[in-house]
Amino acid sequence: MKKNKETKELEKAKRKAAEEEIIDIPEDEIWTYQIEGLAPPKINASYKDKKLGKVLFVLFMVVAIAASLYFSVVALLNTGTLDYKEIEGKAGEYELIQFSNDGSVKEFKIDGIANINYDAKDTGMLLGGESTTSNISYDTSKKVSKIHEYAFNCDGTIQTIIIGKYVTDIDAKSFYSCWALQCIYVDKDNPNYCDVDGVLYNKDMTEIICYPIDHDRYLRLKNGYAHLEDGVQVPDLVDDKGEPMEELWEPTEKYDEAFFEEYNLKVRTYVLPSTVEKIGPLCFNYANLRYVYLPEGLKEIGTLGFFDAGNINNIYSYKTSEKNIQTAYTKGMFTEVYNSLPEGLEIIGSDCFTKDRGLTYMYIPSSVNYVGHHAFWDSVYKESGELKGIAEMNVAASEDEFKQGEIGNPWLGKYDYMLFKKNVDVNYSAQRAPLEENK
Repeated sequence: MKKNKETKELEKAKRKAAEEEIIDIPEDEIWTYQIEGLAPPKINASYKDKKLGKVLFVLFMVVAIAASLYFSVVALLNTGTLDYKEIEGKAGEYELIQFSNDGSVKEFKIDGIANINYDAKDTGMLLGGESTTSNISYDTSKKVSKIHEYAFNCDGTIQTIIIGKYVTDIDAKSFYSCWALQCIYVDKDNPNYCDVDGVLYNKDMTEIICYPIDHDRYLRLKNGYAHLEDGVQVPDLVDDKGEPMEELWEPTEKYDEAFFEEYNLKVRTYVLPSTVEKIGPLCFNYANLRYVYLPEGLKEIGTLGFFDAGNINNIYSYKTSEKNIQTAYTKGMFTEVYNSLPEGLEIIGSDCFTKDRGLTYMYIPSSVNYVGHHAFWDSVYKESGELKGIAEMNVAASEDEFKQGEIGNPWLGKYDYMLFKKNVDVNYSAQRAPLEENK
């Protein structure tokens, strides 16, 4: 009993001492006081989070693996070799499977099977397709009649491609992500394809197949905003300090609003010929355009047709009393122009306008009966506290009529960032906005 009493007294004394130590913390040290043997308090700093550490580690591994795969693919794509395959059942005809560039070939003709001598000098001149390349030889006894999907995928050097007269089958994805590609020219004797000033069409010009990603660079040279020096394009535009600049993105002290608008009309405006009924898949992906004019008579815009063409500010539709094959804009070339997509359009492909944040107005005519999934995805964003881009959708048909068509899920853009989530509002039975409101 005596021992138990001593133990109790000792515990009581320890508790009292502890209470006194805690209570005696100086008032001006209440948030910083450190008890001996314990970690200091975290002031204005977050505590370690094991879950966060794990997440960061996983993210690091994902980035590391992605980087490894990327450089492996780049290495594979730039082996400098060409891959052809004989077409089954067609003796002497070949398919170009893969064009691999070591970074030196700027112009390439698809005619006979090619052999590239990388020790020779490429003397090609890139304007107008009138060029010779001394480092490439062709075996025309082995005709190339087909171009495989992604044959030129992610090439960052090729500027000009010439389609020979034997090519009768081109996959729409053949030239995907060719960042330096300015022009695709077609032999006039080709039975299936043609070009209009370096833009690829089918022969009767009812389908536009590929608008080269860097075509605006070619147009800067053609329209006097750049010149050639020893075969190399040199910009004539200069910034306010007098330094050369490749592109004009806005008015400056040197280039006023009128100059900027003229520049946009000559370099960053494209008019589809009145014959065009279809915009092919991936046709305008990443294109540096500001204004696009679509003919009334267009029926289909293919999958990824305008994917990530985020500089487009306006899409217009036009009527004309006569056939038009002119692709450069000139004042008075149309009998009527109106906002957004043309009457008679039937198909809007999947991811068609994804990431096109430069657009602020979209009108879907009642003739549309198919809208692919994610057709307008990521075309809305938040800036200065308000939604911009395609912040609302205008549909001519009533909601019931519209949903009788084949509509992808989801098809609309959606703003979704952290805690702020908002679906794009849809105005059904809407009237088309007058032209002056959006031009």
